[in-house]
Amino acid sequence: MIKLKINNKEIQVEPGTSVMQATQQLGIDIPNLCWYDELEHFTSCMVCMVKDQSNGKLIPSCSIKASEGMEIITNDTEVIESRKTALELLLSEHVGDCEAPCQIACPAHMDIPKMNRLIAADKLDKALAVVKKDIALPAVLGRICPAPCEGACHRKNVDEPVSICLLKRIVGDDGIESDISAIKKTGKKVAIIGAGPAGLAAAYYLQLKGIQVSLLDKSSKSGGLLRTKISDEILPKEVLDKEIELILKTGVEFQGGIEINSSKFEELKKEYDAVIVATGTITDDSDKFGLESNPRGIVADKNSYQTSEKKVFAIGNVLRNSRLAVRSVGQGKEVAFSVIQFLNERDVKGEPRLFNSRFGRLVKDEYSEYLKESIVVKRTWPEAGGRSGFTKEEAVSEAKRCLHCDCRAIDNCKLRDYSHEYKADQKRFKTSKRRNITKQLNHGSVVYEPQKCIKCGICVRLTARDKEQFGFTYIGRGFDVEIGVPFNKELEEGLTETAVKVANACPTGAISLREK
Repeated sequence: MIKLKINNKEIQVEPGTSVMQATQQLGIDIPNLCWYDELEHFTSCMVCMVKDQSNGKLIPSCSIKASEGMEIITNDTEVIESRKTALELLLSEHVGDCEAPCQIACPAHMDIPKMNRLIAADKLDKALAVVKKDIALPAVLGRICPAPCEGACHRKNVDEPVSICLLKRIVGDDGIESDISAIKKTGKKVAIIGAGPAGLAAAYYLQLKGIQVSLLDKSSKSGGLLRTKISDEILPKEVLDKEIELILKTGVEFQGGIEINSSKFEELKKEYDAVIVATGTITDDSDKFGLESNPRGIVADKNSYQTSEKKVFAIGNVLRNSRLAVRSVGQGKEVAFSVIQFLNERDVKGEPRLFNSRFGRLVKDEYSEYLKESIVVKRTWPEAGGRSGFTKEEAVSEAKRCLHCDCRAIDNCKLRDYSHEYKADQKRFKTSKRRNITKQLNHGSVVYEPQKCIKCGICVRLTARDKEQFGFTYIGRGFDVEIGVPFNKELEEGLTETAVKVANACPTGAISLREK
């Protein structure tokens, strides 16, 4: 057996054990992108660097074997910086969006591409579940939102953007929400002052997490400006009432006709575990709450919405005047994360945001590549005209225009996870014009997007080990090397037996499984 130290902890390992394997035995996670347990290894990504304390040199833990008396450091500043640099070098050539531009542009950060795909498959109920993870009032916003998401839609460069707002509207109108009656209570109580879009959204997401919400408003009916400032022609009251009723059905207690003055505010702080101020545009009365404010509104942390009083949070127009109800609804969802963190005595940071790779606008040569996953038709408009909305058939047709700009591996991409962990800068080593995106879709099980490839070689080694006739190989030399099927063969010829295995092993979204 070989004795060595890792972060000053002694360990014994079998001869031939790599440093990475030794660290794993101690439960230490070393980042890696080109490592694959089943394969003979060679060093590629350089993300797994550690330090040999005896000489101060950085070494790749995946390929250096443990030796007697070795002392390894896995977490000092130099090691962390080297991993970050390795990730940034890989990102400099990685071309792909983690999240679609429409989702980034949406103030509520709703997963628009996933909604579109479910609508295209005529699965409105499942589409509604996706929407309501981020937007508590889809039918309402589907009628009044100015659709900043459509302004960012990649399809806009090809012809016209996807009609995202009308698609969201039909999901809200016709989708059936799953049963949410069996919510386990936490015993915590939160008061929300203001039953407009921000307050309603915050109430919905907190109640879903088992926190009892009391929603207070000076008006006898909830809805705020949605009820008083928007005409019935644009937003019928029955649509508003239906969506509010769905929120109240979660167990939210609405108390109308209640004026909140300074003494009442103090009572709420004593009675409840947290208080959210969502009263709309700030007035002189709001200053009586004793919260730090400025001429625009109450001062709150931009990520957590926590105010100068730790148990008080503020969202919506009380922060600054805005006409975007979708922004208020988004803040209602986001503040729920902060309140839950506060109630659980964790650091109050708000909704987590992961690293997001972005490449910018599509260029003309890429239109045909993206249209491979779409249909070549112009934007659909409701045949009935006016404010009628889509029929189901129109919605299905329009949803099929989506270009699938988001990454298929968004939830299991090691490159994204490590880039987030090490706070990598995608632009640090960008020195030249990006490569044009191509998509290989001529396979029944997988999709290959070469520009997302980091050349880790796992697919090359897997297909060689499993004796694919063609498999994957390195094509070209030097900086121009790419991974692909040799002899200009098609993807389906390269991956006849190993397609699923290769897709599951890929550390990025370069080779991904097709959606069923």
